[in-house]
Amino acid sequence: MPFFVDKPDESLVSYVDRGLVRPGRALDLGCGPGRNSRYLAAEGFVVDAVDLSPVAVAWAEERARDAQVGDRVRFQCGDAFETTALRGPYDLVHDSGCFHHLPPHRRVSYLALLDEVLAPGGHFGISCFAAGPDGSGSELDDAELYRTGRLHGGIAYTPDTLRRIFSDLDEVELRRMHDEPADGPHFGVPFLWTALFRRP
Repeated sequence: MPFFVDKPDESLVSYVDRGLVRPGRALDLGCGPGRNSRYLAAEGFVVDAVDLSPVAVAWAEERARDAQVGDRVRFQCGDAFETTALRGPYDLVHDSGCFHHLPPHRRVSYLALLDEVLAPGGHFGISCFAAGPDGSGSELDDAELYRTGRLHGGIAYTPDTLRRIFSDLDEVELRRMHDEPADGPHFGVPFLWTALFRRP
């Protein structure tokens, strides 16, 4: 499962390498075992990271200590929409695989969270399921998702839908994630969109 691949997203590495995002305060939403959080910390970011899974957060804390970046990452177990411990503003909010697991009505909460914590001029990076024949996730419309009562493994999005949902932000880049080799240093699978937006 991609969740257990212990290496950073190729897109996130690309943003940092190209200077699209620069070290500052970062928030990693749905951090899992902390692969992207550790990368950001090693690159000079001070990171808050949150995930619902206590097992994932325990792994993340252990791996951050082993990588000697534990002093630059603060992991929290909980719901990002309910915790009061997320103190913006953040220069970067990053989400690799959280958004597409949210039911449609939670998009309002998600946008409110971004509005609250993302600094002016800050960046928002996201990787999520791509709609289409070579994509992944469910392409049912919102009404049908509620009728069936489940997300069918996650919601697939089109570029136009992502642009509409995040229309208050300026698009920097939106593309398919590059397919990375299993033995390479970065994680990448082509059934995900990856996008970077900037708050005006």
